[in-house]
Amino acid sequence: MSDTAPVAGAQFADPAPLGLGAFALTTFVLSCVNMNWIPATTTGIVLGLALAMGGAAQILAGMWEFAKGNTFGATAFTSFGAFWISFWWLAEHDLGGLGSDAHKALGWYLVAWGIFTAYMTIAAMRVSGAVLTVFVLLTITFFLLAAGDFNTSMNLTKTGGYFGLATAVAAWYTAFAGVTRSTFGREVLPTMPLA
Repeated sequence: MSDTAPVAGAQFADPAPLGLGAFALTTFVLSCVNMNWIPATTTGIVLGLALAMGGAAQILAGMWEFAKGNTFGATAFTSFGAFWISFWWLAEHDLGGLGSDAHKALGWYLVAWGIFTAYMTIAAMRVSGAVLTVFVLLTITFFLLAAGDFNTSMNLTKTGGYFGLATAVAAWYTAFAGVTRSTFGREVLPTMPLA
């Protein structure tokens, strides 16, 4: 028996693959809507994912990151979990009655998330190349989608959708790297640590 106290959070598995996978899945499906691959009339698919995977799973991952003492992971996962829950709430409430103001409101909503993501991108420079790639692509995605709403431009929204798709792929890669590192006991996919 050891008198050494266990390290706080040591009993937790790495929550990052869960958070990244939940983010990737939800972002992928919404990007398919933005690219017009899935008709906008079927956005209920996105809303379920936004609430359960994008929202709840990421908030849980964020809380476990808090327990492990990872400020970056806790802030990112909890914030983006809240983003998806707020997205679900906005989509559940008809903003169409706002007319053109709905596009302005959504544009500013996306700009605000773009600003948050941009400053998290700076912090991601100390995490890994894989995480940095996710944040750079996501920042571009938010600003393109905001421009699409401000200009009511389907082309800008589609372009934002393509960047969102690239973001989802990068997040899935990073999640898969974390899962395989745990299950294989060694690095299988490189994530290019920067710290």
